[in-house]
Amino acid sequence: MSREYVHQELEEELAVPSGYYTLFKELRLQHNGREVLCVTGVGMLECSCCAGGYLCAGRGGPYALVPGYIVSWKSRGNEAGLPVSEVEPIDDEKTRRDVAAAIRESERIQNIEFW
Repeated sequence: MSREYVHQELEEELAVPSGYYTLFKELRLQHNGREVLCVTGVGMLECSCCAGGYLCAGRGGPYALVPGYIVSWKSRGNEAGLPVSEVEPIDDEKTRRDVAAAIRESERIQNIEFW
């Protein structure tokens, strides 16, 4: 089943409740005759509140997010004017391993998450 991916502005710091993240690149990787969308960035955990206490770690690092196979590329815009693509999440474990290996090799990123 396909899902929508809303493209965010690259190289802009985006605040989240416990810190921030910045997206650096959108990659369109070729795999088995299809294109895979991969987004790279860096996240930083500054301070989080849980169970009445606070955790302030100053931790984070580079990561890659793989929404999935591209079904349609920036085919429309959303109400905020950001482009929206349609993607199909990758469920097959072997394909995930292969895509993650390609990302590790080309981008030198170890933290890779799939939708």
